[in-house]
Amino acid sequence: MQQETTQMRREIEEIPTAVERLLTQGGAAISDAAAAAAGHDPAFAITVARGSSDHACTYLKYASELLLGLPVASVGPSVASIYGAPLKLARSLCIAVSQSGKSPDIVELACAATRDGALTMAITNDSASPLAEVCGHTLDIHAGPERSVAATKTFVTSAVAGLMLLAEWKGDKDLVAAIRALPDLLDGATRIDWPEVREAIGSAPSLYTLGRGPVWAISNEAALKFKETCQLHAESYSSAEVLHGPVSIVGEGFPVLCFAAADAAESAVTGIADQIAEKGARVFVTSRQASLASAIDTVRTAHPLTDPISLIVSFYSMVERFATSRGIDPDAPRHLKKVTETL
Repeated sequence: MQQETTQMRREIEEIPTAVERLLTQGGAAISDAAAAAAGHDPAFAITVARGSSDHACTYLKYASELLLGLPVASVGPSVASIYGAPLKLARSLCIAVSQSGKSPDIVELACAATRDGALTMAITNDSASPLAEVCGHTLDIHAGPERSVAATKTFVTSAVAGLMLLAEWKGDKDLVAAIRALPDLLDGATRIDWPEVREAIGSAPSLYTLGRGPVWAISNEAALKFKETCQLHAESYSSAEVLHGPVSIVGEGFPVLCFAAADAAESAVTGIADQIAEKGARVFVTSRQASLASAIDTVRTAHPLTDPISLIVSFYSMVERFATSRGIDPDAPRHLKKVTETL
């Protein structure tokens, strides 16, 4: 009997089209926001988000610091919503990311950031949402309806919208071209689902995901998705941190999934992957540079900063397959709902 296609799978397969739609329909708003950011010339930026959206912000933090030299800090929404504390945000940029744009705490901090002197931008899937209303600029991610509880195409389109903002702000033609080439490449990435990783995890109760730099954000997102779609305990670490204590619980056959892009950190990530494999762990890495860890297939892109986008798409394909193999419906994780509104 053929297994019914999950909503999560359908939305993963929609990612290339959603990215193309974002670049086509959302391009003018991104260009306007990039011009405004350049004119504002912020000394620093803050991000406001939770869950998968916060992982997109971590990715954008690294991209901002690497491209523009603009430091970025994540600010907890409760600073405004619960504690009511004003922030010194003169000459700053505030990027608030929420697929629904409805979470009251995120909306309140974005509103306070405008009051406190920041140039505010919303990245959201609803241009008429409360978040969009309180921000100076809105980048509609044009993802279309996302019904599966686990965010996939909204994570990707949020990350791409933010990256295009930074690329246009910098005037980086190579990065802009790499972003525009993503839809075709991501179509290939949806067809990679790492069966060797799924087999190695098997019935293991726990695993690690690792990354460094921009792909550490992808590691964070992967660990969350293991928890919410597979009911599997997963912890994400920077490869620079994992040997500082967490490695002590690694035993024979312990699963580790390492994310590496074609950037300056690739050799560092693969070096740590090999060290952990030497301790008996089952280590997989998205790189051909490792000697002991197992290399897994990837779709490399035209730029180190777009590689992480391809990696998360293949991960989504893998984790959806793994969830269904465990008899779990990834569209309806227990105890969760699509929109979580926190105060």
